Amino acid sequence: MIYKIVVPRVGEDVEEIRVLEWHGEPGRRFELGELIVELETHKALVEMRSGQAGWLRAILADVGEWAQLESPIALMSDEAGEALPEDPAAAAILAVDFTVD
Repeated sequence: MIYKIVVPRVGEDVEEIRVLEWHGEPGRRFELGELIVELETHKALVEMRSGQAGWLRAILADVGEWAQLESPIALMSDEAGEALPEDPAAAAILAVDFTVD
C-alpha cells in the first residue's frame, strides 16, 4: 500500500513548516520508530518518526521548502516496487510519531 507523509499540526498558530533534513533518499527502508525527517516552524524543531516499517518512495518537499499543514511531503510504501499514484493526495496518511522541541 502507498502512504503519504503529511505535515503534522504542531500548534494552533503554526500554518507552515520548513523541511530541514531528510534522513534517507527514495529507495531506503525505514523501520518502526526510525527518524524520517526533521522540520522546523518559526519557533520549534519537529522530528517525524515512522509509525510502521516501509520504503521511502518519493520526496515531495525538498530541504529548505516551506509546506502547508497537512500537505503531503513524501510517499512511503509497504513494498519497494509498488506503483505510485498519479495524485499523492489520494494515498492513505502514514501514521507518524513526532516530537516538538
